[in-house]
Amino acid sequence: MDTDVRTVRVAKILTRSSGYLTGVTSHSLQPYRGCTYGRSLCGVACYVQHHGLVTRGRPWGSFLEVRENAAESYRARGGFSIFLSSATDPFVPQERRFGITRALLDAMLDEPPDALIVQTHVAEVARESARLRALASRCALRVHVSIESDRDRLPGLPPPAASVERRLAALRALREAGVFAVATVAPLWPIADPDAFFRRIAECADAVVIDHFVGGDGSADGARTLRTALPGVMEALSPGSTRLAYRDEMVAAARAVLPGQVGVGHDGFAGRYT
Repeated sequence: MDTDVRTVRVAKILTRSSGYLTGVTSHSLQPYRGCTYGRSLCGVACYVQHHGLVTRGRPWGSFLEVRENAAESYRARGGFSIFLSSATDPFVPQERRFGITRALLDAMLDEPPDALIVQTHVAEVARESARLRALASRCALRVHVSIESDRDRLPGLPPPAASVERRLAALRALREAGVFAVATVAPLWPIADPDAFFRRIAECADAVVIDHFVGGDGSADGARTLRTALPGVMEALSPGSTRLAYRDEMVAAARAVLPGQVGVGHDGFAGRYT
């Protein structure tokens, strides 16, 4: 299936945070609408596929709107905190061509927000280590790289957009550049060897956030994710992993390795670690 890629202009690039992001940042920012990683493993249970205002009936992963005036729109704002981004990956493959996220980072270097969280599923974020290091001296910055499990593949589901090894390497590169690097195990999938997994994260990241699709996908009981193929695969791999009790087990395993550096759910995304 071809991907429909088109450039658009937006009146406002910033959206006031609501729902899950309330209390995490004041605003979210989407350099693109849609996400061309939607057909990879992270897209199988991506919460945004249920957001009708974003998809407008289109299959998730089949479209990308490139917001060509994103940096220009960003410059017309005041002080606040930003989540970049909640409904698309800021480092989709087309970022190499269009450079919308890079332009936004440059705009933020000129006019920094008070705080910035960069959230991605891919290792390409490490290409911007120099910009992010410079930005970290101008605002409170955290870079989140999603690593949902120590498994690169889940049976019957598409491959990930980036391997576990590459994402761990990206976290290491960011931390070595002086950027606060966070592994987001979100949404949590079955982990084959929790102790080894969290020890690897401890070698690469400053903190870890663990979140489950129950309560984390925008529905109290995980109903959105339960409509996808992911829960069945999770249960086949690790019975009970679709329940919050599994999250609590993994939180305990993480805290045994990273005491004081583990965030859970909403509090974790807000930067509160215990």
